[in-house]
Amino acid sequence: MTLSVTPGRAVDLRIDPVDEILARVERSFQVCFAPDTVVRKRRSVGARTDRDTWVRVERRSLDKISDQGRNGTECAERLENIARPAWRGCVVWGDSDECVMWRADETELLPADPVGTAVLSDDPKLPDAWWQVFNASLDALAAQDTRRLATPDTVSITQALVTETVRAAFLGDFDTTVGQWTPAHADLNWANMTAPTFCLFDWEDWGNAPRGLDSATLWGSSLAVPALADRVRQERRRDFESRDGKLMTLFTCSKIVGPGAHPQDPRLGPARRMAERIVAELQAG
Repeated sequence: MTLSVTPGRAVDLRIDPVDEILARVERSFQVCFAPDTVVRKRRSVGARTDRDTWVRVERRSLDKISDQGRNGTECAERLENIARPAWRGCVVWGDSDECVMWRADETELLPADPVGTAVLSDDPKLPDAWWQVFNASLDALAAQDTRRLATPDTVSITQALVTETVRAAFLGDFDTTVGQWTPAHADLNWANMTAPTFCLFDWEDWGNAPRGLDSATLWGSSLAVPALADRVRQERRRDFESRDGKLMTLFTCSKIVGPGAHPQDPRLGPARRMAERIVAELQAG
């Protein structure tokens, strides 16, 4: 079965029909989805099953699939001391008509609801206990060992990508060379964490990345709520104070204020001000 879309139009699973895809996954896993639990995102859709598990189905173009081995959700099963849902199994199939790969992963149910959308407009007022588990999980992740390369936005993060992205948005005489690479979730936003019980999910893109990528990404998702953005910087201050953390802050800012910037994005002003500050710091050495 294929997903019916208009030729030449980018697929967005938030609006495109997914009934046939979900029906195929139900048959493969021998489960039934609860219709009122279906969550649709741009390139994935998920739902609760009648055996009290969660299934996430992802659509990924073949040119976005790396040669680094097994899927990130599967590989994440070996990670230790991180609050995340356990993986149960998967189903994978290709669609030659669209040159895409579909993958469905079944995991444990999340312990709570997602904090919110990827970019927040209101403060979730998370308790100190939540931040403690959050920090412990991110610290544990950074201490792991992997040969995987992170793929934020499905693109492998390399030194060349960092330099190209930052230089496209900011001028200045400063070095963009990354000094430290550590494991990162690579899609750390408020839609991929739960509260009031902390749990980090959607591990498809995790792998080695410049230190501070996760912290900077979450900060960027919080900029419309100044107090929350400040809390992220406070909690992950060791990342932000490092040179690589400053570089990743610029990397994040470049995606907000760069060539594809949206003029109505409430994050534009804070991102520009932070970028000016970071560029000055990097130029000063």
